[in-house]
Amino acid sequence: MKSIFIDKNEVPTEEQLCDALGETYPFWQFIASQALVLHPEATTLWHYSGEKFGWSFRISDAKRVIVYLLPRDRFFKVAFVFSQKATDAVLKSDIADSIKNELIAAKLYAEGRGIRIAVTHESQINDIKQLISIKISN
Repeated sequence: MKSIFIDKNEVPTEEQLCDALGETYPFWQFIASQALVLHPEATTLWHYSGEKFGWSFRISDAKRVIVYLLPRDRFFKVAFVFSQKATDAVLKSDIADSIKNELIAAKLYAEGRGIRIAVTHESQINDIKQLISIKISN
């Protein structure tokens, strides 16, 4: 499933994002703000990845993307790429087993293992905040 925003010539606005995400919009806001609280030097950027994927929102430091926020219809996904050191930290944490299992099953690339989590409920927010913290620390 690709981004709800696919027009290359139109960067999504906050109003459009709010309308598209519906009840999950406050979760998006919280996750984005927490990433910036945990890493104040981070930058934000809407990025168009082509017609197949559409627009995504990236929060990055000088060297890498910390977290990708991927808007969908009435929800969004968060995506991470974890190094082996970060993967080990996730596996040792109290993050949900479902996330750990997805990380273990993810294909290993040179840059690490990538996972995507569909955010549909407030109960997921604490795990995502922990994932952001682990990513920043590793």
